[in-house]
Amino acid sequence: MSTISVRIDESLVDAARAAAKAEFRTVQGQVEFWAKVGRAALDNPDLPASFIAESLMSLAEPHEDATPFTPRSTAAVQA
Repeated sequence: MSTISVRIDESLVDAARAAAKAEFRTVQGQVEFWAKVGRAALDNPDLPASFIAESLMSLAEPHEDATPFTPRSTAAVQA
């Protein structure tokens, strides 16, 4: 992947640095994540940004760590 340099306001970089540390990302990775969330939010204005962010994070998880979805109606029958 190629990279380019861009000028970003220092306060945004500081916020990204704090968020990146909490989310175990690089500052670059955090800014990229925010950009993906923002782009998806603009493309899907009916979805909450938190739902979009969680969906993007789940897509990045390894498949073997995923928990299969079990509908409540099925779970009640199995119990």
